[in-house]
Amino acid sequence: MRDQRAVDREHLRLLAIFHFVVAGLAVAGIGFLFLHYSLMSAVFNNPQMWQGKPNQPPPLPKEFFALFKWFYVIGGISLILAAVGNVLSGLFIQARKHRVFSIVVAAMDCLQIPFGTVLGVFTIIVLVRESVAELYQSSPP
Repeated sequence: MRDQRAVDREHLRLLAIFHFVVAGLAVAGIGFLFLHYSLMSAVFNNPQMWQGKPNQPPPLPKEFFALFKWFYVIGGISLILAAVGNVLSGLFIQARKHRVFSIVVAAMDCLQIPFGTVLGVFTIIVLVRESVAELYQSSPP
């Protein structure tokens, strides 16, 4: 039993670190999303860029880009939620609190292919262990 507790503690320590890593990747994704938006905005909102070029594509309507902005907003909000959720989950795993919250975040991480999926699956596997649940119950509040 003593060996299992040591293994569980090590797994929880690693899970907390990886939750912080995935949160960092989400923040990097927000930066990439902003960069992509800036580039697309410059391309779609500057028709002079395409004038005088051979084989120029037809100009895209501004309504298309206005609609496409919603994809950026939804993507940005989901990345912010993923970053905040993973930071909180990492902190909660370190403190051995709010195990159900970490399981919910792990389930949502499964949508973030590939790293979030791997982290989510391993987090769920570790946190549903009976010995880990006992660790959470025995830790001081």
